[in-house]
This record gives sequence, structure tokens and C-alpha cells, in this order.
Amino acid sequence: MAAARQGFHSRQWLVLVTLMVASFLGRLDGTIVNLALPSIIKDFGITVTQASWISTAYIIANAIFVPVFGKLGDLIGRKPLYIFGIVGFVFSSMLAGLSFNLPSMVVFRILQAITVSIDYPIALSIIAFTFEDRAQRAQAMGLWSAIFAAAAIFGPLLGGPLIDNFGWRSVFYINVPLGFLGTFMALEFIEEPVKKIKGLKNFDVLGSVLLGISLGVLVLVLDQGQSWGWGSWKSILSYLVSSLSMLSFIVLENRVAEPIVDLKFFKIPTFSAAILTSFISFMGMIGGIFLIPLFAQNYLGYSVTKSGLLFIPMALAIGFSAQIGARLSAKIEPRFLTAAGMLVASLAMMLFTSIDIRWGAWDIIWRLVLMSAGLGIGLAPLTNAATSTVPISEVGIASSVLALARNISGAFGIAIFATILSNSVSSNILDLQKYSVINTTNPNIIQEVYLLIAAKANVMAFADVFHASMILLFVGAISALFVKESKQEFIHSRSSQSSAALIEG
Repeated sequence: MAAARQGFHSRQWLVLVTLMVASFLGRLDGTIVNLALPSIIKDFGITVTQASWISTAYIIANAIFVPVFGKLGDLIGRKPLYIFGIVGFVFSSMLAGLSFNLPSMVVFRILQAITVSIDYPIALSIIAFTFEDRAQRAQAMGLWSAIFAAAAIFGPLLGGPLIDNFGWRSVFYINVPLGFLGTFMALEFIEEPVKKIKGLKNFDVLGSVLLGISLGVLVLVLDQGQSWGWGSWKSILSYLVSSLSMLSFIVLENRVAEPIVDLKFFKIPTFSAAILTSFISFMGMIGGIFLIPLFAQNYLGYSVTKSGLLFIPMALAIGFSAQIGARLSAKIEPRFLTAAGMLVASLAMMLFTSIDIRWGAWDIIWRLVLMSAGLGIGLAPLTNAATSTVPISEVGIASSVLALARNISGAFGIAIFATILSNSVSSNILDLQKYSVINTTNPNIIQEVYLLIAAKANVMAFADVFHASMILLFVGAISALFVKESKQEFIHSRSSQSSAALIEG
């Protein structure tokens, strides 16, 4: 009996390692391709605006298909769908490496996004099924979450040398050997957790289409709204299409037998609070830190590679703190742990409001480490709380809703904070000019003064964005207090961990 139990536990962790390999593959692609964009622009002879569609199309397709594959995993089984995702991603990566112009690249990036969108909901679902003990499940989710940090580290480390020595196509070809490894491990170690396959008989095709239209148009307007103008006819039309599609989707989901998103999940206070907290915190985090490379390159004179290296300590910190959070979640209620982490992240953003062009790399790094440590502590408990409150048979779609909230929140954060930055720059220039006195008629000096005013206005605008990010993360800390697990669940988690420790001892 003891040998069987030990073998089962060993297999659990082999399954986790397998999931981490495949997840690393998808996350690495997301970080490494952005480094290749300047080379792709030059090779294809396109503009920066045109090249933005390489990323925009990927984000839209990913947002659309994450909930679809979350539901499909519940209906047809997780293992075959997961393997299909890995193989499909490898094949589409090869095609992307063979791209010959912008349209072909966009099409192949969409295929990449569709196949990689299988990973997040299915991986979390397999973890939930494989790790029955809640304490071990939280630890497993913490380890799996660290893959996001690892990808952020290896993205710039691998991307720079690959592009410099082998060209931009190599960032797609690197997925092939990793994909073969992930496929072999998935075939060998993952067991199908769904014992009763429902099939596609009642699959909600219309709901998938409506949700896809709503999310796709929403992400599009968030990505392009600033260049279109938030009040332009294109933006207004997008708001209407997205809203009407979502309303139609909600009405439909209450009537179908197998809804893409079971709306009754949102009647569970813990689940709703976890989704809201994830949305707010990720919006605050991503909306804030996306400015760091811009500041480092434009005002500190850093290269793209050097500015990317600033995030390596942050990635290490979030991976390490996620493990601490997973272990503490067996002793401290997740809501308190997550709230404390969000408060630390909010404090870090407050410290960023003193941003200055005299800063060095260390001034940025230690603040990023503090912020990521706070977020990391609450990451695993928050994910575990969201997926543990729904029936185990529907954890795939619950995971996809969580993934969707985080993806969409990032798009919201960047759109909102980029607008705040732009508006703040204009306002600051007017204020600085209003209170500035130039006692000279020398045109060279006057021009230099105006350049200094513009630089000062931009730095002040960065501080305004960090203020907004700080407020959002603080609100996230408040909302985390509503992520309440029942006392019975919490006590069971602690006792399960204690029993496991006794057995291992």
C-alpha cells in the first residue's frame, strides 16, 4: 500500500513537470517573438503600425479560444486535446518560421494562438484532477505558475543570441525540439482524468461564436482605440458590437444544456471574488510595468536587450514568492495572503511614482522585485481558490474564465494607462509652460528649454500612471478579502497537509 501510494505521488509530480514543459513552450513564444519584431519589420519592409497586427491578431485569437477549449476539455477529454494543442503549436510555429510576408505571418500567428490557448485551461484542469490533496494542489499550481516567470527570464536570454546569430525565424523553430519533448512526456505520463466523455452532441456552437465576436471586437478596440480615437465611429461601433454580442451570449447561456461558460459559477461568492481580484490586480500590474521598457529605452538610453534584462530579477522573485504563497496557503486563509501580497505590490507601485531620469538599473530592479514578490505570494492561493469552488468536472471551464479575466485585464490595463500617459503628457506640458519664465531670446536656449519641458512632462506622466496602478492594486487587495473559502475546506486543507507529512515521515 505504501509503495503504491509513493508511486502515485511520484507520478503526480511527473505529470506536473510535463505540464510545465508544454506551458513553458507557449509562454516563451509570447516573450521571445516581440524581440524579433524589428528584424521582421526590416525583412518584410513593413511599418511598425502594420507589424502591430502580428501581436494583435495573436492576442485576439487567444482570447476567443481559451473559453472554447476549456469547455471542450470537459466534453471530449483533456489528454487528447492537450496533445493536439502541443502538436498543433509546433506545426504552426514551423509555418510562422516559413512566413514570406505580413499576411502569411498574421495567419500563422493566429494558428499559434489557437493551439496555445488549449494549454492554460487544460493544464490547470489536469492539475486539479491529478492533485486531490488541496495543499499539494496549491503547491503544484505555484510551481506551474513559476513557468511564467521562467519564460520571462529565458525570453531575452535566448531571443537575443538566436536573432543575432540565426535570424528572426529561429525564434519560431526553437519551439520544435521543445514541442517534441512535451508531446513525448504528455503521451507517457498524463492520464485522461475524464472517465465519462459527454461528447460534442450538445456543444454550444452559437454561444462560442457570440462569445468570440464579443471578446475579439473588445480586444481589437482596446488595442487600436487610442490610434482610432476612443470616441471615433470605429470605436463606438466596436463597443456596440461587443456589448450586443455579450448580452446575446448571456441570454443564450441560460438556456443551453452545455453552456460555454456556466453562469451559475458567478453565483459562488468565492469564485466571483477571485475572478474580480485577478482582473483588477493583473490590470494594475500589466498596465504599470509595460511602461518600464519605454522609460529605460527612451530616458535611460538602454538597448532593447538591456531593458529586457531588468525583468529577470522580477521573474525570479515571482517564481520564488509563488512557492512561498503556495506553502503558506495551508496555514493562512488565501484571502488574507492574497490581500497582503496585493498591498505589497501596491506599495511598490507607490515607490515607482518617484521615477526620475537619474535612476539607474538598481532603482528599477528592486521596486520590480518588491512588486512581483507581493503578486507572487497571492498567485497560487488565488488560482487554487477560484478552481476549488466549482465541481471538479467543470474545473476546465472555470480555469478558462480565470485565464480570460487575466488576459482581458492586461489589454484593459495597457489601453487605459496608455491613454492616461498621453493625456497626462499634454496636460503637464501646458502646466509647465504656464509657470515657466524664459529670460532670453536665444533660439537655441529656448529650443533646449522646450525639450526639457517635454522630458519633464513625460516623466511626470509616468508617475501619474504609477499612481493609477497603485490605486488599482490597493483595490485588488480589498477585493481579495472577499475570496473566502469555507472553514471546512480550509481545515481539510491543513489536515491533509499534516497527514501527508506524517505519511512521508
